[in-house]
Amino acid sequence: MITPPEVFKSLSDETRARATLLIARLGELCVCELMCALDDSQPKVSRHLAQLRSSGLLLDRRQGQWVYYRLNPELPAWVHDVLKVTLQANEQWLQANASRLQNMNGRPLRDTACC
Repeated sequence: MITPPEVFKSLSDETRARATLLIARLGELCVCELMCALDDSQPKVSRHLAQLRSSGLLLDRRQGQWVYYRLNPELPAWVHDVLKVTLQANEQWLQANASRLQNMNGRPLRDTACC
């Protein structure tokens, strides 16, 4: 069971907060998509994703050469509620990230039978 301090500590970093909210908004993103959206290097993005995974907020899956991240479906309802409200209230804060992602060339294709 994830606790409030664990959730808020995980989201206290801007990169982790943006990545988590983008994933909450879109359902699933791969490392390369997050690199583009966040305009950050692969090592930095991967390090933050690893922290989010180890905290229990995110799960990952491998599809070929890509690693995709999604919210852990086992999260308590209150965590989903916090993310939903935060996302709704901060669309403008994520606008530049969403625009970069939308304009990304070569986005990987997902299997239709995703988790």
